[in-house]
Amino acid sequence: MAKKTPEINSSSTADMAFILLCFFLMTTTMDQDKGLQRRLPPMPDPNQKVEDQKVNRRNIIVVKINSADRLLAGNEPMDVSQLKDKIKEFLTNPNDDPNLPEKEEIDIEDFGPCMVSKGVISLQNDRGTSYQAYMAVQNELVKAVNELRDDFAMANFAKLYTKCNEDEQAIVRKAVPQNISEAEPKDVSKK
Repeated sequence: MAKKTPEINSSSTADMAFILLCFFLMTTTMDQDKGLQRRLPPMPDPNQKVEDQKVNRRNIIVVKINSADRLLAGNEPMDVSQLKDKIKEFLTNPNDDPNLPEKEEIDIEDFGPCMVSKGVISLQNDRGTSYQAYMAVQNELVKAVNELRDDFAMANFAKLYTKCNEDEQAIVRKAVPQNISEAEPKDVSKK
């Protein structure tokens, strides 16, 4: 007769596995994807005629980042920490400087006439630009627009842009548009 081998008591193995699973789920951090929240323009109608849009040079500020992560806004070298204020001054043109963007009066539905900047921010970077520098510049550009939107919302609705309802936010977006144009990265180092 064959000798019966003793079995290992595994009744608590499932409990221990469950406890370990809970431990690792609670102590592990999940990385969140970082990205830019941008809404791309809709695809153009294939039957639509292409029109050349001429933009006045004074309405464009060119922001360049080179492969050494150095920043140039307009024609001025600057640190990333100065960029937000430079962009806010550019977009608002508080002293009606002829070198800064024009303003046009548009009629916003449910709000009325409003002076809106024609300013466009053109971002250009080198292929060797670090991701950190690119993201830092993007963050400063968006922060400048968001602060201008907050200022407009506070002046007209007595609350921040994020606290406004959808209709008020639409009015603020029309009054303070986010016009950021990105050029394809260039490889300046090979020239």
